[in-house]
Amino acid sequence: MLYDDGRITCDDSGVVIRWYYPWGHKTIPYAAIRNVTRRPLTGIRGRWRIWGSGDFVHWYNLDPSRPSKDTALELDVGRRVRPVITPNDPDAVEAIIT
Repeated sequence: MLYDDGRITCDDSGVVIRWYYPWGHKTIPYAAIRNVTRRPLTGIRGRWRIWGSGDFVHWYNLDPSRPSKDTALELDVGRRVRPVITPNDPDAVEAIIT
């Protein structure tokens, strides 16, 4: 286990996003991640998005503490919908993925 904050886990094979779906988690192998973009969380850019999508492009996993966070990581996995995660330590997760 390289990183685990209860919602985001980075292990030897990839990123596990807990509560990505209502019924469970999503696992993304590191090889499937084309790019990681660091984004500031603002009132119109995801800060109040607790779960789901507002634009059918960015998908946020369940994170009730997101309104108190400042940074999100957008994962380009080569598909229209891009997972957006808000780990407790975005620097550590970004370093592991890249």
